[in-house]
Amino acid sequence: MAMSFDSIFTHRRTGTDKIPEGPRSGFQRDFDRLVFSSAFRRLQNKTQVFPLPGTAFVHNRLTHSLEVASVGRSLGKMIGEEISKDYRGNDDVYEFYRYELPNVIAAGCLAHDIGNPAFGHSGEKAISAWFIENEQVEIGGRPLRSFFGDTEWRDVTAFEGNANAIRILTHSFRGRFKGGFGLTYTTIASILKYPCESTAVDKGWKHRKKYGFFQSEKETVLEVMRGCNMIPEGESPLVYRRHPFVYLVEAADDICYSIVDMEDAHRLGILSTETVRDAFLEVWDKTRPAGDDRTRDHYTSISDVNEGIAFLRARVINGLVQACTRIFLDNRAAILAGTFNDTLIDHLQDATGCLSTVKALSVEKIYRHDTVLQIELAGYNVMSELLGLLVPALLRDRPTHKEGIILQLFPYQLTEFRETTSGYEKVLSALDFLSGMTDEYATEIYRRLKGISTPVHG
Repeated sequence: MAMSFDSIFTHRRTGTDKIPEGPRSGFQRDFDRLVFSSAFRRLQNKTQVFPLPGTAFVHNRLTHSLEVASVGRSLGKMIGEEISKDYRGNDDVYEFYRYELPNVIAAGCLAHDIGNPAFGHSGEKAISAWFIENEQVEIGGRPLRSFFGDTEWRDVTAFEGNANAIRILTHSFRGRFKGGFGLTYTTIASILKYPCESTAVDKGWKHRKKYGFFQSEKETVLEVMRGCNMIPEGESPLVYRRHPFVYLVEAADDICYSIVDMEDAHRLGILSTETVRDAFLEVWDKTRPAGDDRTRDHYTSISDVNEGIAFLRARVINGLVQACTRIFLDNRAAILAGTFNDTLIDHLQDATGCLSTVKALSVEKIYRHDTVLQIELAGYNVMSELLGLLVPALLRDRPTHKEGIILQLFPYQLTEFRETTSGYEKVLSALDFLSGMTDEYATEIYRRLKGISTPVHG
């Protein structure tokens, strides 16, 4: 059993059976809805790697997502043009790959980090750690663990930003439209990097390295996977094979963060010009298209060091995009069969070693830098303390006076906890609240609720 390029996309969207009419396609509407959403806008104050704002401008989650979307659009364009050649005479399929695949991949790239909480990946880890550390803490005479079923407990003790993105995009929050953003199944499938539930995690497989959705969105995700004709692997626990478009969104993300983190480190003075230059040229030499021999000459003609590194960054990204395009097309049969147990970038790295120096420098000099470690510790403290205030207030049958005040702080759209008896669903409201916070807001609300600072009206 294998997927087929002519049956893995659909115009169906969450929340409605109506297909939009007008000059903009449904896939273009997906992109536009994401760009203008408050959830996307909040990414401008969420950590990418380095603390914000800083004296030198570095990437945040929003600028990163925009750049990933640019790279993803290029991947979609190159690959779509090649696939479309096999479907001349089949107008719907030909037009989708020739004109719409770039829109799908770009939209998926915009959405790929939309579920990340404040403080980057340390925010995710802090949420998971809080539940693990407080498993036996009693709330209203019951241990915290007793409020959850086994799979529900796995969801919160291994909190996953990818799953949270699916929730933000598809959940019908109180007072909002049915179906969340109302995106096409195709765009949603393109960000399902891990199409399995939390109890199916198996790090030996790329599609099961983490999980991709919470129990609360399981039925919606199942509709998406079936609607896009993805390959089922198991029903209990629920596991599907990856959708082919996932590889393109994933590659765009991998390309951007591996290269742009280096550029940020250079601007901050963490890495020297010579170090970054040599690392980028190593990548370029192993990925450059045939016949391109002028890059070094062009680089030496640029006297501004930052512009020189920016030029090399652009060339390296171009080389990686073209290399990933070839890998996808060369392995399309395995990708459609769901047996390609790799990422495009890892496959390229294994074959050429082009990113060896970049990866080594990133681990040694960037991700272990003092400021990066400090923001991780700050994230742990802020997120843990806020959970310690929010969760007991939600779970206790009779909240204390203080807890009652805390519950009043929840925005209207996140007050579904008032209409459910499920501890899991109540806690998801807390995670919705927390994950929507920017770094700055999370820090400020922490200071206020802990009495470190007091609010000022206006």
